[in-house]
Amino acid sequence: MVRVALIASARFPISEPFAGGLEAHTWGLAHTLTRRGHQVELFAAPGSDPALGARELPVRRAALSSAARADVSMPGAVWMEEHHAYLGLMLDLAEDGANRFDVVHNNSLHYLPIAMAPALRVPVVTTLHTPPTPWLESAIQARDVCPVVFTAVSDFTASAWRSSVPRARVVRNGIDTDFWRPGPGGHDLAWSGRLVPEKGAHLAIRAARSAGVPLRLAGPVSDRRYFEEEVEPLLGEDVRYVGHLNRSGLVELLGTAGAALVTPRWDEPYGLVVAEALACGTPVCGFDRGALAEILTPDCGLLASPGDVEALAELIPRAMKLDRTEARRRAERFCSLDRAADAYTALYEEVAR
Repeated sequence: MVRVALIASARFPISEPFAGGLEAHTWGLAHTLTRRGHQVELFAAPGSDPALGARELPVRRAALSSAARADVSMPGAVWMEEHHAYLGLMLDLAEDGANRFDVVHNNSLHYLPIAMAPALRVPVVTTLHTPPTPWLESAIQARDVCPVVFTAVSDFTASAWRSSVPRARVVRNGIDTDFWRPGPGGHDLAWSGRLVPEKGAHLAIRAARSAGVPLRLAGPVSDRRYFEEEVEPLLGEDVRYVGHLNRSGLVELLGTAGAALVTPRWDEPYGLVVAEALACGTPVCGFDRGALAEILTPDCGLLASPGDVEALAELIPRAMKLDRTEARRRAERFCSLDRAADAYTALYEEVAR
């Protein structure tokens, strides 16, 4: 049994419907480790799943003086709230974390768990979920030798971080393939994810319409302006937005689709939506960016050049004819949450020794 302090997002709760792939992955990992008999204490935003026994990160405003608030260098309120929350957590872990935990796993995107790792008497593991950011690179470089053990969610992400993290171990995100079960397929396309510019939902709409195939979109409207200006005007009888669905709703959506469109406009570090679609037996058709080519094989997915909507549209009919059994098989072999939990458990035990 390993005692794990799992640090999550302070901005979004770890609960359904999830704000994004990071929150979904954290939820799944916490559940799986707990089910295996490990002691997991999740530090997360208010409103997180009570079944996880999460301890709320103290997301609150610091009691700043009027002079401090008037300073021209004062950052935004949200930035200060997150900074205050992670600062308080890391100070608590520095004080008595070694008595309560065998390992601290930082699954957040914040810099303080890395910057303050030297103050802890318990090993710190950090998962790199995004391309390099200046705040994290600064935290890594604060000491000549950073004491943090790093993992990356894909070969692509590990390579992107290589200049500052030469030895990130690749532990790919995973999904519960018992829950994400195969569906019968259908004649529509599905798109799921955060409705933000970098996920490219408007490009999926254009490709689906060009191919003459109906499309259903699901996900949180994380950027209201983008949704209202770029997505909503394109909706119609053939393209429907079905809302921000929980996991059961997504299983239904993906399982009854002929193919899933994945249209990143950035270098996707992993692509949990790809794994979810494959587990539902649904082939994927998307843009070749980031780690998508690591997950997909020609038997279960087809990729067009980044941003090439017409090329994507031409691939859609072919993708819808791919073998659903092969898609499911790829998910079981490559995208399993048990596989990810095995790797993390082995790493926890190694660093704890």
